[in-house]
Amino acid sequence: MTATSNPINFLWFIPTSGDGTYLGSSELNRAPEIGYLTQIAQAVDRLGYSGVLLPTGVACEESFVTAAALAAKTEKLQFLVAIRPGTASPAYYARLATTLDRISNGRLLLNIVVGGSPAELAGDGIHLEHDERYAHAEEFFTVFEELLEKGTASFDGKYIKATNARLGFPSVQNPRPPLYFGGSSDAGIDFSVGRVDKYLTWGEPPAQVAEKVAKVRKAAGERGREVSFGIRLHFIVRETDEEAWEAAERLIRHLDDDTIREAQERFVHESDSVGQKRMAALHGGRRDKLEVSPNLWAGVGLVRAGAGTALVGSPKTVAARLREYQEIGIDTVIGSGYPHLEEAYRVAELLFPELGITREQQRLGFNNEFGRKQVFAGGSHGGNLKVVSGS
Repeated sequence: MTATSNPINFLWFIPTSGDGTYLGSSELNRAPEIGYLTQIAQAVDRLGYSGVLLPTGVACEESFVTAAALAAKTEKLQFLVAIRPGTASPAYYARLATTLDRISNGRLLLNIVVGGSPAELAGDGIHLEHDERYAHAEEFFTVFEELLEKGTASFDGKYIKATNARLGFPSVQNPRPPLYFGGSSDAGIDFSVGRVDKYLTWGEPPAQVAEKVAKVRKAAGERGREVSFGIRLHFIVRETDEEAWEAAERLIRHLDDDTIREAQERFVHESDSVGQKRMAALHGGRRDKLEVSPNLWAGVGLVRAGAGTALVGSPKTVAARLREYQEIGIDTVIGSGYPHLEEAYRVAELLFPELGITREQQRLGFNNEFGRKQVFAGGSHGGNLKVVSGS
């Protein structure tokens, strides 16, 4: 069976910093009100998406709180929640994670976010250089994972010290919710291959993604581990290629050169992220060089930090591009589009049939790829837990 024989696992994005119709413009903007975010979550829950990503940052609503609110309004949707080591102790994050996993009945995924803007990190009390943040994260997750797996932890490290830390209640998922991570630096890759379940990349051209996947796979193999791979992409899908490209141009119709230049300068000076530098290098801030690979459009990255590329085209065209990533080893997509509510419908109604994704698959839980789930039956660590093996 080839990689493309299986439907790709498709998540969507919850825009907790706001949404809109145009990039770099206040026209037709939507605030991240809980009513609107609930609309998006409930729509994607019905449409066949397996989960949603909730980002972190000073401009975002808090990810754990928002996920808890949305979990109460949805049935099957999984929540990929950002966890940033250093903003709280590993014991506190362990309590947050197990509580959210329990109240959502095992629907929690965790997205480790180590990088970002040094200025923003300093505001959160994190005063470490780029590579040192990963050394700190290693100690943090040593304690975090031990707490979730055993219920207790003690650690005396350079950055993290915990004495007889305890966790009162276990997570539903055993031994813990799956860990996702994205980072392109050598330090980030070295951290990820020793610990995470799924490695994420932003939407670079297939050749660059293939190089990264090979590098991560080799490094994981040297540790005696295997990781799976996902990609973060925007989508502009229409009935025809021509309509899709017209929609892409409309998305940036209000951008002027000054706005683009200011945004690019801000990304360079405010972030030490290797991944961000790779994104910026794809287009160099130029509007005339935005198709950086067939149907891979970098217009989003002109003014948006982080994931800056979109697949643009008809359902057949975009499906063909996604199959190229599947052949490389990508099995999971985290998608988004502007505005997120309308584009969630377009992607599900137009693209999902081409990808072989059905709502029935979500109902049956085909996304339980990690094959580890517990059904909680009461008690704390050491209490009565009925273990159910995944399929």
